[in-house]
Amino acid sequence: MLKNRVGFTAALALALAFASSGVSAHDLPANTLMNAFVRIGPKQAHLVVRIPLDLLRGAPFPVNSQTQQYDLTASGPATQAALRLLAEEGLVILENGVRLAPSESSGRLSPPSDRSFQDYDAAVAHFAQPADSSMTIGYGLGYFDAHFVYPISSPKSVFKIQSLVAADLGNLTKLTVRYMPLGEASRAMMIPGGSQPVPLNPAWYHAASGFVVLGIEHILSGIDHLLFLFCLVIPFRRWRGLISVITAFTLAHSVTLFASAFNLAPKGAWFPPFVETAIAASIVYMALENIVGADLRRRWMITGLFGLVHGFGFSYALGQQLQFAGSHLLVSLFSFNVGIEIGQLMVLAVMLPALALFRRVVPERVGVIILSALAAHTAWHWMMERWQALKQAPWPTLDADSIVTLARWAAALLLAFGAASLLGKWVGRKLRFGVKLPETRVEEPSRSAG
Repeated sequence: MLKNRVGFTAALALALAFASSGVSAHDLPANTLMNAFVRIGPKQAHLVVRIPLDLLRGAPFPVNSQTQQYDLTASGPATQAALRLLAEEGLVILENGVRLAPSESSGRLSPPSDRSFQDYDAAVAHFAQPADSSMTIGYGLGYFDAHFVYPISSPKSVFKIQSLVAADLGNLTKLTVRYMPLGEASRAMMIPGGSQPVPLNPAWYHAASGFVVLGIEHILSGIDHLLFLFCLVIPFRRWRGLISVITAFTLAHSVTLFASAFNLAPKGAWFPPFVETAIAASIVYMALENIVGADLRRRWMITGLFGLVHGFGFSYALGQQLQFAGSHLLVSLFSFNVGIEIGQLMVLAVMLPALALFRRVVPERVGVIILSALAAHTAWHWMMERWQALKQAPWPTLDADSIVTLARWAAALLLAFGAASLLGKWVGRKLRFGVKLPETRVEEPSRSAG
């Protein structure tokens, strides 16, 4: 009876530790990074995880009130309760959408000096080693290590993982996972706490659909990209006139997006603020061009150049998500690009009719000037704010590697511009632009009577 009460008390206390929302801002855990390995075998999946005890302050591990150290010899019941609660509420493993239940589990406390989790084999062997009787762990320091074994149907299934440990902290907690599929290279990913289950090895169609949605969400939430697109379409009255412009923008941002994904973009802390400043400058330029009057038949050229810059901006949104592409990097990149284009078409489907209604109220040329001036005013403030951030960034030194990188990008830009030029000429021959040009009427001479 006493044993059951101890187990119940331990489980209740640990549940409160996982579910409590009363963590104050001044008492946040110092260590919120968990480390895990997921290894898939022919019949079993292994999850080995290390959780900082700072995330489990409410767990019922016995503490010596005088020394403020964990009583390791009396931690057995609390260890079993912690394993049970982790399996039921803390860490979720799914196979093809079905939650798995562990058939085996083991756990132990480890001091901060322990380095067993540097690789999978050392982490597993760590559980078979007897505890050092002289080991001491201060309250809130060290780790709780757990090893779970799950029976699986097939190593080719789609596996997902979800972390709900210290869920009240939200994405302040991070779970680093080294995924080790059977017969494939391992890969690492960082999963924020409290997120939805994340596929460890998504099928290509799962990766594709997820990145299409990500591309749509990014373009619809990217106010600077939308404002640039708005400046592009202000002078146009028909879809046909926009085909070459949108094509040039799509091809250009695809080049730099793919290049960034394969780590070919310039490195350094200066580059992201440079790109953000250049994006704001592209909006200012396009708006001013609308005001002074632009040659719309050649707009695709400058749009292509600015598209290269916007592609780098798209890559920043994609960078943290590519870890979830699994082995389908190219599929995910292409799908993200497709999502961006779908989002653009959705925006254009709203912008063009809205502009048509606006022209019925305001004279066409006056309307172009007003709308472009508003866009230029907004982007000018963005550009100045981003310029201040850019000035604070350390600029790279011009060494041999930098010169080689610049030469490669110059060659790539010339190649991209040449391809876009050829494509633009081909499109120009096949399609008539949608710019409404004034018609020329030739009046017949009046015939005199008689």
